[in-house]
Amino acid sequence: MSNITSIHIQLINRPNGWPTHDDFRVESVEYGELEPGQVRVRNEFVSVDPYMRGRMNDTRSYVAPFALGETITGGAVGRVVESASDSLHIGTAVLHQHGWSDVIQADAETFRPVPDIEGVPLSVHLHILGMTGLTAYVGLTAIAGLKEGDTVFVSGAAGAVGTAAGQIAKLLGAGRVIGSAGSAEKVALLTEKYGYDEAFNYKEVNVREQLAVVAPEGVDVYFDNVGGDHLEAALDVMKDGGRIALCGAIAGYNSTDRTPGPDNMANIITRGLKLEGFTLANYLHLAPEFREKMTPWFAEGQIAYDETVVDGIENTVDAFLDMMWGANTGKMLVRVI
Repeated sequence: MSNITSIHIQLINRPNGWPTHDDFRVESVEYGELEPGQVRVRNEFVSVDPYMRGRMNDTRSYVAPFALGETITGGAVGRVVESASDSLHIGTAVLHQHGWSDVIQADAETFRPVPDIEGVPLSVHLHILGMTGLTAYVGLTAIAGLKEGDTVFVSGAAGAVGTAAGQIAKLLGAGRVIGSAGSAEKVALLTEKYGYDEAFNYKEVNVREQLAVVAPEGVDVYFDNVGGDHLEAALDVMKDGGRIALCGAIAGYNSTDRTPGPDNMANIITRGLKLEGFTLANYLHLAPEFREKMTPWFAEGQIAYDETVVDGIENTVDAFLDMMWGANTGKMLVRVI
């Protein structure tokens, strides 16, 4: 075993509005000899996710904000390269939450072994086979109570959660699935690759007007990744007894002004709608149920996915900013090279 220098990406300022490179720094971290029970992991892929923007603010939320001057934590997957643990051996593929770095050294219990399947990249454990897929599953089932034949609308449908939600909805028996995306290319992918019955470009059309056109008979389930005008549009077309799973509100993540509420919230009362926000940490007990369904779906080729990959741990901030601007299709990842 030997000393090693690792590259870490740290938050140094609380962003005001849209984050910039000045809010982050690249820091070298020196690791010494392993202590008993520790392992050293070289990451292969690091995740950047919309929820991370909220953790950059020093505000009350479901989880503590990122600490200034500390490495940004979050999902990553890699392999054990040195071990002083009886439970994790060199070469084991592992998933963890230590975040934005090329190498991490920590107690073995903070890493979870993942299946190392020939021909399947480890990166899928950061999205469709991992937390992203589970988020979509929880929102559709535990929160929205998806029923066979339901009409489902998914906003931000070409992102990691959105591509998963559309496919899972169809596999669970949804009758019709509608999605919104931010470019003609993404709209085409939704209908041609991800099984959406209808999709539209929210940057070219008024969301409120277009959703009424593509869902003339209404929507039973709305999976909300965007908030703002998308939530307002959904409230217009929800059927009586409709259910809305509030997963994200990226439309307002970087706003410096107070976001106005929808002007049609009375529909929640008159139509008996259910709106429920959720965070995944409260539903991890559903992971075995999710894996029981997703594993055969994936093995049988019923699940498609896209990855937008940025190379180099030093480019993690670029990947994060691009993701916030909607430059990704599917899951945005950083490949550690």
